[in-house]
Amino acid sequence: MNALVQTEAIVKHYELGKVIVPALHNVTMKMDRGEFATICGPSGSGKTTLLNLLGFIDSPTSGEVFFDGARITYNGRSNHHKLRLEKVGFIFQTFNLIPVLTAYENVEYPLLLTAKSSAERRTLVERILREVRLWEHRHHKPNELSGGQRQRVAIARALVNNPQLVLADEPTANIDSVTAAEILDLMRTLNEEDNVTFLFSTHDPVVVRYAMRVIRLHDGEIVEA
Repeated sequence: MNALVQTEAIVKHYELGKVIVPALHNVTMKMDRGEFATICGPSGSGKTTLLNLLGFIDSPTSGEVFFDGARITYNGRSNHHKLRLEKVGFIFQTFNLIPVLTAYENVEYPLLLTAKSSAERRTLVERILREVRLWEHRHHKPNELSGGQRQRVAIARALVNNPQLVLADEPTANIDSVTAAEILDLMRTLNEEDNVTFLFSTHDPVVVRYAMRVIRLHDGEIVEA
């Protein structure tokens, strides 16, 4: 399989005043299309930092990130913002839904940043809301939904633009174990049927059991891939 995303000797430091805080050290890894993988490690090991780099939310201090064979640049002429919008979906630990918008509107929101027509947007939103079994709740706002339903909205929003890569940061942290299993089954089905590549960061052993591959981080370094 061809590598969808990979890093070469990634280093990431954060500056807190005069203090430099190391987050990642010489991280080299790749993910092939269609993988269903997880990043594990203790708190502070660099899991979220690595997800942010793979999703172009953040830029490395040194080293290189590649997506679909192309090296990502982080200057004013970069297309990484367009790549993030069109090729990458994010599922956040705290859902990050907009409270004043309905489920339908939350899922549609990233499409408003594209050139898609209203008819195209409706087709995409309806398809994914039906796929995650939330079409009948499309007019409900987040505070009218259960935790599991809100996570399904977050998944639908991440997938509505047909991304090649979905990054999920602790996706089961705020839902009960039964709902978590249902959510993981749903994502595994989407992975198998639509060939969507999933990468999770997690402490949850249940998520690890679902993964086809485990990448372990410790003190900012990969110790198992």
